[in-house]
Amino acid sequence: MSSSLVWTSASRTDVGCVRALNEDACLDRPQQLLWAVADGMGGHTAGDFASATIVRALDTFDVADATHSPDALATFVNAARTALQGVNLQLRDEAARRGVRMIGSTVAMLMARGRECAWLWAGDSRLYLYRDTRLEALTVDHSYVAELQAQGHLSAESARHHPSQHLITRAVGAASTLMLDEGRLDVRDGDRFLLCSDGLSNEVQAPEIARALEDGDCRLATDTLVEMALQAGGRDNITAVVIRVDDPGGADLTLVNPAVNH
Repeated sequence: MSSSLVWTSASRTDVGCVRALNEDACLDRPQQLLWAVADGMGGHTAGDFASATIVRALDTFDVADATHSPDALATFVNAARTALQGVNLQLRDEAARRGVRMIGSTVAMLMARGRECAWLWAGDSRLYLYRDTRLEALTVDHSYVAELQAQGHLSAESARHHPSQHLITRAVGAASTLMLDEGRLDVRDGDRFLLCSDGLSNEVQAPEIARALEDGDCRLATDTLVEMALQAGGRDNITAVVIRVDDPGGADLTLVNPAVNH
């Protein structure tokens, strides 16, 4: 089977219907097999500065060593971790310089090498996988409400309307040491991924997300998802990055030779 995969993606961010400033930022770099969403923390100073700093750091960190190392993906992930730790310190320093308690942002990012992908995240921006008509959340929110759900104290429906819905427990810039969670999986032909800020996931439910990703057109999916979030109220900034992987040499693409007689 061929090891050459084709990655395509599209992204869109919108200020929403209520906020005056878009504090979301995203990175859409299919050539580098690198994608990210950062959501500057509302209620704190310079959320847009924080999210932009994250995206800029990820867009410029050196991934050349990840191309030829024995475990290229692990090298890629470690480089991303180092870049984000650097941003964490930068945001802490900037908050001290401005005399404010915190300047922070969530982050969720996806990276790929060979036939594998990995992701890192802190906060409540999410990564979803759509595979074989099923939608799966690959991240678990670092939030007070998610902790209540994990302890069995809160249903999914109650979580949607909880007054502490936006209270997150991890973010870049929130503590002296940044804690990032990580995941990794083998990709398959036709896999689709969605990176999004909570301005999308709070407004658009899982069945609607799955339907938007079903067609496989990345640009159409991003536009559909953002428009659905806007129509649902658009109470926060909205960002979506949709990624698709195709395997031109995949076994499931083999067609019956029409010349064969039956």
